[in-house]
This record gives sequence, C-alpha cells and structure tokens, in this order.
Amino acid sequence: MAAEVKNKPGLLVVGDEVFEGKLFGAVHEEPKKNIALGEVVFNTCMTGYQEILTDPSYAGQMVCFTTSHIGNTGANSEDMESQKIFAHGAIVSHYNVKPSNFRSEFTLDHFMKEQGRMGIHSVDTRALTLYLRDRGVTPGFMIPESERDQISELKKELVRQDYANTDWILKVTTREPYLVKAKKDARYQIVAYDYGIKGQLLRELSDRGCDVRVVPADFPAEKVLEMKPQGVFLSNGPGDPSLATYAVKNVKHLLGKVPLFGVCMGHQVLSMALGAQTYKLKFGHRGGNQPVKNLVTSRVEISSHNHGYAVDALTLPAIASVSHTNLNDECVEGISVPSLKAFSIQYHPESSPGPHDSSYLFDNFLNSLS
Repeated sequence: MAAEVKNKPGLLVVGDEVFEGKLFGAVHEEPKKNIALGEVVFNTCMTGYQEILTDPSYAGQMVCFTTSHIGNTGANSEDMESQKIFAHGAIVSHYNVKPSNFRSEFTLDHFMKEQGRMGIHSVDTRALTLYLRDRGVTPGFMIPESERDQISELKKELVRQDYANTDWILKVTTREPYLVKAKKDARYQIVAYDYGIKGQLLRELSDRGCDVRVVPADFPAEKVLEMKPQGVFLSNGPGDPSLATYAVKNVKHLLGKVPLFGVCMGHQVLSMALGAQTYKLKFGHRGGNQPVKNLVTSRVEISSHNHGYAVDALTLPAIASVSHTNLNDECVEGISVPSLKAFSIQYHPESSPGPHDSSYLFDNFLNSLS
C-alpha cells in the first residue's frame, strides 16, 4: 500500500537546539494539532522500528533512530509489540517512501497516520544523537516550520508536561485482567504484572506452555496470591521506577511466597522491593547490541535494551547478588536472590539480536516454579 508523504517543512526543538526537517505521518491542517511533545531519546537498532514504536516502554518519548534509513521494510500487522504506537514521535534521517519487503502490508507513513502519530525526517540525526550524548536525554517537541513563532510558548508547555514526574506505567497498563493461553498443553499457571508489557514476552511464556493471567500494574498482591500462580512475572514499562510505589509494595508482599522473574522495569521494581535504589542514566541504553556478561557462566550475551534508569549496586541487600553486568559502563544488568526464588534482568531476553543468547532466562524461571 502506497501512502503520500506530505513533506511539510517542520522543526524539532530539543533544549536550546532547533533541527529542521520534514514532517510525515499524522500531519493535520489545524496548527494546534501539529504538535508532538516528549522526552527525546535515541535508539541504535539497525532494524525493528515498528517494534520500537509500539513498545509501551517508549510512552512519553520521541525516538531518534540512529540508523540512516527508516521505512525500508514498511510495516505489518504481525510485528506489533502492543495494540498501538506508544512512542510520541519518530525522528529519522532518511525516510524511504517505497518499502521493499515481502511482509510489508503498509508504509510506516500510513501506519503513523492511522495511529495519529507524527514523525520528522531529513533531520541531522547524527548531530542530534551527539547532542543527547553530551547533554543527556532532553525534552523536546516537533511542529510545522510555519509555527516557529510558537517555540517560546511550547517550551512552557513542555515544562508543564514533565516526563520525569509522570507515572507512565499507569497510563499504559491494562485496565482489566486478561488471559493469554498456552500455545500447547498448559503446564504452568503464571501471573504477569503489566507495567507496559511487550507482546513478545507473553509469546515466549505462552510458547513454553504457560497460561498467563495478565493483571494491571497496581493489582493487589493479595488477589494475585488468591489465584495460586506457580510464578509471577514482572514486565517492562516506561518512566521513573521510583514513582511506582504501588508496584514495589505489591512485590514486597510477594517476595518469598512465589517465584519471581523481572525484566527491565520489573528488574527495577524487584530491586526496590528488596531495598535498593535506582538512578537515571545520562542517555540510557536503547539498542540491540549491548554486551552483557553473565557473572555465573562468564559468557557474554549480545542483548536488546530500552531503559533510562538503572539499579545502584551499592544499595542492594546482602541476600541479593549481581548476576549480570554491562560491559560498556558496568551498570547492573541482573540480580539473583536464590533464598527467595527471585531474579531479574535489565535487558530484553525476548528480543533476538544475539539471536538467542538470553532465551535461557525464561527456562530458568520455569525451572524455579514449584
């Protein structure tokens, strides 16, 4: 399916910098609708832009793709990590109007129009990435070039919609529990907390014979235990983990009562439930080529990441040990608490840049179930 890209001149304002480009996606005729705001981050993945845009962990953020060409493979109905685009905007260097891939069903431009999301292309993404590496992730917005005189007012609006002080988990979590059935004979009954869960995580559990009952992020731990699950999965999600006090409270209640496995936000929530603290990384880890060392096996995994916060190793209690570290900056990538049958990792084992370096973690979780 072909879709017209209007190539309307646009501006991306990030901090004190203004980047010129051309708008695509949901570009409206009404000026007031032609605004996208969010924390600007960069992702170094060479592929998978559709999965990135539909990952709920990007809620409230505009993603700068560092790879040169975006749109080459189009988009399709299968490669969705959720029901919609959660990223607030896409920032690309060269946008390919005509995708060439046998799985393509529609163009990225068409997809973003349907989803009501705006993007900007022909941006100097190398300069933007260097800016973010130097200054750290920064709030920004994109608008038509014709609205340049509104920049000062929009900067005030950006302050009012502060990403860092918003609990994004409660904005993306499911409102009601739902069941994902095992793809084969159900051997395990799992409860998964939805902090912004990716579809592939559920598929990995379902493929391994799990019936997964997905519950809202603030679902009471007492009700989880009433379901008598064999294990509880703590999912990925967006925003500052320190705002998710309800999640930490629930996990504290579950510790020692049922095996726990946390991924990304779930890793941070589990760590805080144990008494640890988190901190914000300067520009985060977002990409598919992060080297992580398993300290138990000494093997290095090529892993997929999407997080802006990390666990402070010095604040972990004695019962928890660091199981994985990042070889780029030595931040904590995994913890293990054998006495409580709990462990977690900061990266995404369901993604496959390795391609299957980290899939053993799902098997480890199932092996821990009673």
